[in-house]
Amino acid sequence: MRALAATAIGLAPVLLFLLLVSFVDLPPDGSTSPRPLLTADPGRK
Repeated sequence: MRALAATAIGLAPVLLFLLLVSFVDLPPDGSTSPRPLLTADPGRK
């Protein structure tokens, strides 16, 4: 039972950090391309 409590206490900061990162959408560094990477029409071959 102690091991389970220690594991929960140890993983709590990691889970909180992952939740924080998922909620706060940080912009990427540098410039971004205006063209989309994926399109429905791949164009001519």
